[in-house]
This record gives sequence, C-alpha cells and structure tokens, in this order.
Amino acid sequence: MERGKNFLTAMGILAFVALTGCGKKPAGSAGGAPGGMPPQEVAVVTLAPQRAEIVTELPGRTAACRIAEVRPQVSGIILKRMFTEGAEVKLGEQLYQINPATYQTAYDSAKAAVAKAEAAKNVAELLLNRRQKLATSKVISQQDYDDSFAVLRQAEADISARNAALEEARINLEYTKVLSPISGFIGRSAVTEGALVTSGQAGALATVQQLDPIYVDITQSSGQLLRLRRDLASGQLKNSPGNGASTRLVFEDGTQYPESGILQFSEVSVDPGTDSVTLRAVFPNPRRELLPGMFVRAIVSEGVNEQAILAPQKGVTRNVRGEPIAFVVGEGNKVELRVLKTDRAIGDKWLVTDGLKAGDRLIVEGLQKIGPGAGVRPVEPADVSAK
Repeated sequence: MERGKNFLTAMGILAFVALTGCGKKPAGSAGGAPGGMPPQEVAVVTLAPQRAEIVTELPGRTAACRIAEVRPQVSGIILKRMFTEGAEVKLGEQLYQINPATYQTAYDSAKAAVAKAEAAKNVAELLLNRRQKLATSKVISQQDYDDSFAVLRQAEADISARNAALEEARINLEYTKVLSPISGFIGRSAVTEGALVTSGQAGALATVQQLDPIYVDITQSSGQLLRLRRDLASGQLKNSPGNGASTRLVFEDGTQYPESGILQFSEVSVDPGTDSVTLRAVFPNPRRELLPGMFVRAIVSEGVNEQAILAPQKGVTRNVRGEPIAFVVGEGNKVELRVLKTDRAIGDKWLVTDGLKAGDRLIVEGLQKIGPGAGVRPVEPADVSAK
C-alpha cells in the first residue's frame, strides 16, 4: 500500500518538473527581447537639388507663315495658265495670262494722245514766241499775248493728263500678266483657259503659301499660363536662355521633328469657349516635312528650375485615395511615410513640389516588406540608374 503511494508521489514530481521545463523560453526566441530579428535591408537614394528644364507638351496645328490669294486686277478671258499645280513659284513669276488685246489698244490710244498733246504744246510755244515780239513792238495788244501764254499752259497741263492716262493704260496692260505676290508653293487652280475673270472678284484664282519657315499655333490653358507666370515671378523658374522659349515637335506617330523652333508670341486674350490661350512658334521647314493644317504635339520649354527635387519613379507609389506617397528612412533608421505633391514626370523621375526635401533618404527597393515605423538597414541601390 505504502509502496503504491510513494510511486504516485514520484510520478507527480516528474510531471511537475516536465511541465516546468516546457514553460521555459530559450533566449533569442520570438518572445524574447525586441530586435531579435535583423532589420530589413532597403535600397535608398539621397535626394539633392538638381537643375531641371521644365517642359510642357501641348497640342498644336501648323500654319503657313505667309498666305497670298491670287486674284485678277483686270477683267478678261484667261488665255493660259503658266504654272504646275503644287509646284514652287517665285515672287513676281507669271501665273496666268489674261487676253491683253483691249488693254493693248487702250495703251496705244493713250500713247497717241500724249503725242498729240505734245504737238499742241509745240504749236502753243511757237505762237507765244511770235506774239511776244509783236507785243514788245506794240503791234498786238497785251491781251493777245496773255491769251497765247494761257494756251501754252493749257497744253502743258493736257500733256500731264495724257501721261497719267498712258500710265494707267500701261498698268492695266501689265495686270493682264497675273504674277505671284510671294514666293512659296501654289495650290490647285480654280480656273482654266477660256474662263472669264473680273477685277475684284471674290473667288481666288489660286493660293500661294510660304512653308519655310512655318508657324505652329499651340493652345495652352489659362491656368497653366498663370501658374507659369507666378513661378517665373517668384524666382522658382528662370527664363530659358535666348530670345524665346525653345520648342520641339512630335508627330502623331510619336516620331520627333528634327528641327527645333522658337516660341514667338502669346495671344493677349483668352478664348472664352475653351479657356485657352494661343501661342505661336516658328520652325524651319527646309525639307517641307510640315504642311499647313497638320496636328502635332509641341514640347515647349517653360524655364529652368535650379533647385528641383527629382524622385525616382520606382520610389513613389499611391495610397488608396490615389495620392502619391513615398517611404523615407528617418531618424534611428525608422521608416517614415510621406504624402507628396508632384508636378510632372521628367524622364524616369517625378518633379516633387512638396513632401520631400534635399537630404531625404528615399527608399527605392524593398518597399514590399516595410511599413511606417519599421526598422531598416539602408544600402546603396544595386541599380545605379535608380539614383
């Protein structure tokens, strides 16, 4: 009986010891001192102010820098068209020939009238000379001499009038040759040989457009323009060097036009329908790649930010509200969450206007395994392009 009791007591002591042993926690286990797990390794980029050219991409359309509508200045029948449609023409080159017959006749008649007036003047001069001698000898009266003098002056005035009529006839005869008012490319002809044209008619015979250089009319919202002016006034942006902002073009297929242009002027009024302002840029067009009416994207240089904060795009994400956020390594190598304000993308980086400053250590790798307040071990990024 007693041996059974001693056996049970011994078994109870062993069980107690076993249970006590199971409750001990080894050093370094999960429930041990904080910091037992090594901190997460993250790649960081230390931000520093950089010089950044601020550009804006805006829609635009090309327009000829000079347009001249060819119209007749005299009436008549078109005898000949003297150009090839779509070809390049020079200033003063003849484009059409209007039947000159009636104008040639008018010119010849005016020329004969001048000759007749000059002959009448010669007669008046001879008469005046004879009467001057007779008046000196008191053979004729002073009135007769004065009448001869008046006839001469009338003959001289008649010559002036006849010369003016001759010049008008010559001009009209010259106008039968319809000349190009500018150098450029001429479009299709609105008339053919045998067509009757009239002086001052509403319809143009053809249109000549100068394509080199060429204009690009760009539309920019009034809000963008006001923001740009405020940034320039505050000194945040500096004007681009040169006489005008440099501008580049991108075609609809994404290819870039090889020539750069200059922003020439900005409209002084806002279109109330679109709340936009029209800007005009001038581009060289030596190969005639740009044609009037083409849709293009203009990349306009607004200015230069000498102290821009540029954050690599791989280090910027968005929260559930769609706001751009970034994680930085703060004091004690603890992760801090920053809500950012970004202006635009410049290459593979965001231009940050608020939320980051020079000297911040932006986390660009290892974002999936960290959170605000977590301890991390910052290292240089493996991808040097992330810097």
